[in-house]
Amino acid sequence: MKYMMTYDMMESMRNTNQWLGSTARAFASYPAMAMTSNPLMDWLGAWGEVTERAFSRMVVKPDWNIPVQTAADGTDHIVHVETVMEKPFGNLIHFNVGGRDPKKRRVLLIAPMSGHYATLVKKTVISLLPDCEVYTTDWHNARDIPVSAGKFDIEDSTLYLVDFMRELGADLHVIAVCQPAPLTLAAVAYLAEDDPSAQPRSMTLIGGPIDPDANPTEVTDFGNSVTMGQLEHSMIQVVGFKYKGVGRQVYPGLLQLSSFIAMNQDLHAKAFRDQIIATAKGEASEHDRHNAFYDEYLAVMDMPAEFYLSTVERVFKNRDIARNDFTVAGKKIDIGKITTVAVKIVEGEKDDISAPGQCLAALALMTGLPDSKKAAHLEPGAGHYGIFAGAKWRKNIRPLVLAFIDANSGDDATPATVKATPALVTTKANPAPDNKPSAPSSDTGTATPAPAKEVVKAPPAKAKKVAAKKKAVPAKPQAAAPVAKDATDTKTEAAPVAKVDKDAPKKVPTNVMAMTPKTGTK
Repeated sequence: MKYMMTYDMMESMRNTNQWLGSTARAFASYPAMAMTSNPLMDWLGAWGEVTERAFSRMVVKPDWNIPVQTAADGTDHIVHVETVMEKPFGNLIHFNVGGRDPKKRRVLLIAPMSGHYATLVKKTVISLLPDCEVYTTDWHNARDIPVSAGKFDIEDSTLYLVDFMRELGADLHVIAVCQPAPLTLAAVAYLAEDDPSAQPRSMTLIGGPIDPDANPTEVTDFGNSVTMGQLEHSMIQVVGFKYKGVGRQVYPGLLQLSSFIAMNQDLHAKAFRDQIIATAKGEASEHDRHNAFYDEYLAVMDMPAEFYLSTVERVFKNRDIARNDFTVAGKKIDIGKITTVAVKIVEGEKDDISAPGQCLAALALMTGLPDSKKAAHLEPGAGHYGIFAGAKWRKNIRPLVLAFIDANSGDDATPATVKATPALVTTKANPAPDNKPSAPSSDTGTATPAPAKEVVKAPPAKAKKVAAKKKAVPAKPQAAAPVAKDATDTKTEAAPVAKVDKDAPKKVPTNVMAMTPKTGTK
């Protein structure tokens, strides 16, 4: 399929469906059609409206649309999206809240490059803005990047992350969502050897495939079911003359979208059927739940072919990160060199894309990092999307991440007043009632989970030293440094890994980069 004709054919099919929807909507809206009480026209108009909107969204980059931030004095502050560093394949952007004093917490949120735009993490950004200065990676659509800009594989992506961290300085906390977690780990290890002063203070890895074989899923198994030649032949296409990236080899966003939908086609079909009925009855609206979800879900971008292929080969097939055998620009990366950056792992119990255990494998690779700087959290009932967006993120995970950031922010931490050394902990929130969300939600958190349970087993490392020096003098409670709630245990227990029968037949999806929300995931 490495031909321009196949790329243009997919775009032509999308364009034709959009035109059919527009034509049906316009035909049904003629005043003459209202002269007879024929419900067929209402249904035709509803089908056209839903169809036109769906196919038009596939080639449009969603806007960030970050709502205004209300200050303590009740005044509203507009959020400006500012470019901090501009590069051919992606920019570093800052969500600057106009008129607000800078927050002490500085967070770099690394968005996935897996077929959707960086706006996929918009809800994560919105939830962090009241408490943090938020920066994020804004990846570009490969179809709009001229061939003259060169290649972009996972090594280049890692170096992009290195440059972004250097630009923002050491007083930084990194949060990597899903697909970029392995490359973020490699970037921090690269800085540990090359420029230790530029390392972030903490790194939170959320549902990423550090070791895909730790707990295989249908998505991660796909990399082992095909050869690289088969994958390149069936998935890679060439951008047509309509776009600036004409001639560039890409993994098309439309092909990726068809894979996403095929994994839950019955649920998607029901969601669109219900929306057509609601539109015909006059019950649908511009910003209803269906449109809010699918406007983002259907907006896809092309990935550079070399990025897609190198991810499959080196992260999933060869497991370079999991084996600590990853190289960048000819330089071997040693993850064990990370010795000062506090690391927290977040996983979802029902994540069927990066299953529990895949991301947790990162802690075992950091042999030079003290246990006091390692932490992990498994969120019961959370699917892939729920661990970085929705109620489970807002009510359970986000507070733990902010507490972890504060515990590793140094003397100027808020609310801590004395530098505290967090101890390794594994936390597990109480499972919420299994309320089934209505379509098209993908674990958007309709249930309200109970607060996280934690058991304190050991005092902070600093408190131990003080107690040793003052043998018979007990430490005063008010003199102890406040410790983040999820950073007080001294032992990490890996999430249980389900046994997988490798001989059993598996339903293999057509993609391996599906680090995105899926409707119906709980």
